[in-house]
Amino acid sequence: MSQKQTPNYTFALIIVIAVCFLIGFVTTMNNSMIESLKYAFNLNDAQGNLVNTAFYGAYCLSIPFAMMMNKIGYKSTLVLGLVVVACGFVANYFGLTSGSASLYNIFLGCMFIVAMGVVMLQLVANPYVMVLGAPEGGAFRMTLSQALNSVATTVAPIFITSIILGKETSQATPEDIPMPFLGLGIFTLALALILCFLKLPNIDEGAQAEEASGEQKQWKSSAFKYPHVWFGALGIFMYMGLEIGIPSMLPAYWKNAAAEGNPLPGSATAFLPFYWGGMMVGRFVGAAILSKFEPRKLLSFCLIMGALCVGSSFFLPGMVGVYAMLAAGLFHSVMWPLIFNLGLQELGPNTKTASGLINMGVLGGATLPVIMALLIPSYGVGVAICMMFVYYAYVLWFTVKGCRVGLD
Repeated sequence: MSQKQTPNYTFALIIVIAVCFLIGFVTTMNNSMIESLKYAFNLNDAQGNLVNTAFYGAYCLSIPFAMMMNKIGYKSTLVLGLVVVACGFVANYFGLTSGSASLYNIFLGCMFIVAMGVVMLQLVANPYVMVLGAPEGGAFRMTLSQALNSVATTVAPIFITSIILGKETSQATPEDIPMPFLGLGIFTLALALILCFLKLPNIDEGAQAEEASGEQKQWKSSAFKYPHVWFGALGIFMYMGLEIGIPSMLPAYWKNAAAEGNPLPGSATAFLPFYWGGMMVGRFVGAAILSKFEPRKLLSFCLIMGALCVGSSFFLPGMVGVYAMLAAGLFHSVMWPLIFNLGLQELGPNTKTASGLINMGVLGGATLPVIMALLIPSYGVGVAICMMFVYYAYVLWFTVKGCRVGLD
């Protein structure tokens, strides 16, 4: 009797990791354009940041999209997500060249459409990377995909300033915006068409989990009945407060130092690349060492070290304290994939819906930094930054205990 051959998912994994790169590129490109948009459309700070509200607001649709993915499958959702992203980009081109008096509102609406597609792609990418290979390698594959996502977040700002605008941010005009989006839309649509003709595997998560464990399992009727999925969603929510918290608080940290008579050199924005660069390096290092360390132990270590970096910034003087805070990015780097991996354990056919629920935790990036900012006028930037220790504590609890909740 011949031994059953293990499927080779290498090519499918390459495609999905390429999608992870696209997700990071589009998301960071969106953030990197804020300053240019303010000059192009004559906006104030609050209006400029509405682009983040429009983009991250689409994550409210994570669960409906996950239920849709459960019906139509991974590949169809992947292709549909790319088509929606392409439509949003192309619509932006025609909307911004329409001569309408509400150009910025058109831009925000189109970016919401783009974000809808990105949510679909992210829903596919996270569980797909998990199941395209041996279960024990899921955390490694997800960390590797996030490492390439970080490369995209590093490349996107350079693409915006050097290739799309090709001029000083303060000289941006509405005419600079449409054409690049048309090009990106055509490229994304071409990628979707290519995927239509590629044969990607139809993954049966339940059968794969049973095959890996060697026993038949009884799955619950819904992903919503697994407590560790809810804990994982809250874990991602809290993690977003960590990832976005430092770049959000750093300008206030700068101003506070000046107010206390200890001004820091340059501007906070000029030092943020050290934070994002640390996350990129950390993800590549994490992908390399995950095969040697148990994911929960690595996540616990990174949480403790990240908290120590932030905590030491309160006691170290001047730029030494700033660099200590920025160094937390090195340890934040692997948290997303590890939290996501722990939240998707032992779910079988419920993986798709659970991915949607956990993905909604991204809303923490639009919520927690705002709460921290609201604390600054009354309590100071120190108290606002201390909120991050609450986030660290919860994720550590989830890592040690909350993620252990499985089938019962």
